[in-house]
Amino acid sequence: MRFQNQKRTAIWISSFILFLLACDATFSVLIPTPTIPVPTEVATETPLPPLSQQLTLVSVPFIETNPGSNFPSYSITAQTPQLTGSDDPRVLAFNQRLSNLVSQEVDAFRQSFQELPVTPNSNGSFLEVTYTTVSQFGDLWSFKFDFSFYADSAAHPSLNSRTLNYDLAQNWELSLGDLFLPDSKYLETISSYCINELRKQPFAESSSLEGAQPTPENYRNWNIEPGGLMITFDAYQVAPGAAGPQKIVVPYGELSSIINPEGPLAVVLK
Repeated sequence: MRFQNQKRTAIWISSFILFLLACDATFSVLIPTPTIPVPTEVATETPLPPLSQQLTLVSVPFIETNPGSNFPSYSITAQTPQLTGSDDPRVLAFNQRLSNLVSQEVDAFRQSFQELPVTPNSNGSFLEVTYTTVSQFGDLWSFKFDFSFYADSAAHPSLNSRTLNYDLAQNWELSLGDLFLPDSKYLETISSYCINELRKQPFAESSSLEGAQPTPENYRNWNIEPGGLMITFDAYQVAPGAAGPQKIVVPYGELSSIINPEGPLAVVLK
């Protein structure tokens, strides 16, 4: 019995070997191919150039004359700055603000001219609007507008000013307080410097300098210059009319302790 089992086993093994040989069977072991990581470049952000680099500043003229009937004749001429070269909403908003500033003043003067009575000595009235680009640092713009005018029958012509300081990148019209640290007494600091400078002028004894006291209204006209803040005082504000408008530049060094280092002046002082 044992012999028969051994015989069967031998026959089965022999048959299996013959089957493998007949099939030419091969065996392979699959080895995964290693993946070599490809180095990737680290993306770096390229700073965008100032929006103003692609723009051109132009002047848009305006002329109006009226021969008058129930009021003296008058003429109005104006130059309005406008930026061209982009339809960016910020540019459109800036141009609209500039247009509004000039048109609002023109409308007010026109109305005042038309309310004047005609007299035997009427020679007519006029308004001339001009502007100066005081500075441009990247997207930070600073304009000064001069309104030279004469109202019929007045003793002499006069001159008023308005200023506009604008951060085009942020679509933001700046106020004077935006330049300084919160809760800093910037008006007092600026006023103190201006009063000291005005007292050095020949007209100081005949002026109370009330127009240079630290109030927002007194310091409504300011511009950003490379060396400091330019403060403009209109005629009669701090000096007799004969002395005309007065300008004082407050050096940034006088304001260094209260300037916001992360504020709009950062681009000027860097």
